Amino acid sequence: MVRNRVKRRLRHLAAAELRGLDFPVDLVVRALPDAATGDLAGDFHAAMARCTARLAA
Repeated sequence: MVRNRVKRRLRHLAAAELRGLDFPVDLVVRALPDAATGDLAGDFHAAMARCTARLAA
């Protein structure tokens, strides 16, 4: 049940981030067990910012 909740939250976060990109991208997200207890949204947004910065460079 926890794993499914994390998957749904990640799917929602990813959809919102991908809509804001100026270029098409395929995204693979792997949630580790600690994702259920940590700051999922903050960690996801930080990781996406790092990835998009690298792609834009």
